[in-house]
Amino acid sequence: MAHPLVDALGPVVDALGATLLAPDKLTEADLPLYWDGELVGGIRRPDLHHALDRLLAAASRELGVAYADMDRNQKQAAVALLGNWGAFTLRKSVEDVAEALGVSRFTIYNYLERAEADS
Repeated sequence: MAHPLVDALGPVVDALGATLLAPDKLTEADLPLYWDGELVGGIRRPDLHHALDRLLAAASRELGVAYADMDRNQKQAAVALLGNWGAFTLRKSVEDVAEALGVSRFTIYNYLERAEADS
């Protein structure tokens, strides 16, 4: 049975695309989890190669609609969420999001400008 801290962090770790680890599986690159000075587990950072895919899926879940079914307002909301989450700092993310939403890069930039103006 896992430690309560490790159990409590499970949904957060899943949402981030990371992995929970037993104490004996940690490497130097992992984030150790301590409770009262005792190592109770750890977190392995997610593979960034699929970070944008995870963010796209999270935005779709957050809005409750698949990209293929999104109207213009929902696409704008998805782009705003992705912008807030830092998705557009990733290389080629504007192009990839545009393709996922079925819009142009220019449209993505317009949505980002609008989101910035609204905040």
